[in-house]
Amino acid sequence: MGNGGRLSLDSRAARIAAPAIFALLVLAIWQLYTVVSDVPESSLPSPTQIAAAGWENRQLLLDNTWVTIEEILIGFAAAIVLGVVLAMLIRSSRTVERALYPWLVVSQMVPVPAVAPIFVIWTGFDLRPKIMVIALVAFFPIAVNTIDGLRAVDPQLLRLMRTLRASFWQRFRYAQLPAALPFVFSGLKVAAALSVIGAVFGEWVGASEGLGYLILVLNNATDTATMFATIFLLALIGISLFGLVILIERLLLPWYHDARKESSDDGIAEPADDAVEIGGRL
Repeated sequence: MGNGGRLSLDSRAARIAAPAIFALLVLAIWQLYTVVSDVPESSLPSPTQIAAAGWENRQLLLDNTWVTIEEILIGFAAAIVLGVVLAMLIRSSRTVERALYPWLVVSQMVPVPAVAPIFVIWTGFDLRPKIMVIALVAFFPIAVNTIDGLRAVDPQLLRLMRTLRASFWQRFRYAQLPAALPFVFSGLKVAAALSVIGAVFGEWVGASEGLGYLILVLNNATDTATMFATIFLLALIGISLFGLVILIERLLLPWYHDARKESSDDGIAEPADDAVEIGGRL
């Protein structure tokens, strides 16, 4: 393995080690504080007490985790469809953009806890209101970033493609979509975290299972240690979904990551090469 390979492995190891060391440091300080201050477990349990409570109630946590994961995945998928379709519709014409974009912003001005009970009234205490809440919370960053991505395409490239008599779908496929995808994935990363928050909101309003519902039950029972274990599980779900989005981005957009690596090395891509390649495809 050459020096470049060793440097790459060292860089990856450093990226993994830095947050791991920081997490261990925070846990050690947390554990030390609970021992020295003798704070009651009902107020602030130590990491070891949280781990013990999580292991003791592992089956309860596992059963509710699968319920919340199902809600998050379905709601996240609905948010992707809603956000991308709405963004494409808004960018289809100036008139549509002027009509819909302000309402897109207004949709985020209404507090989700105020809207969630209405969804429950409309659909009942099943999976649907949770999915609706998650989609409402998560679709906005996807839509806004997709709109910005569709705007980011090089105007000269579009003029070139019109000169080459490219159709609307050819311009979208070879120019607008590649320009928008990095923005879309940026929105997906934000939406991944918001999906977990939306699931908790939905379960707080009307549910009989799930990690959000379990937090309410444990809070009423003052089982703080198990409640902290539940919160850590929710954080783990969010981190895993965020990591999945990053993995898919790397698989679908290798050219984007190569370009970012070249940019960090002060490399400049030649726009003429892109134009020649697109001209050849047409």
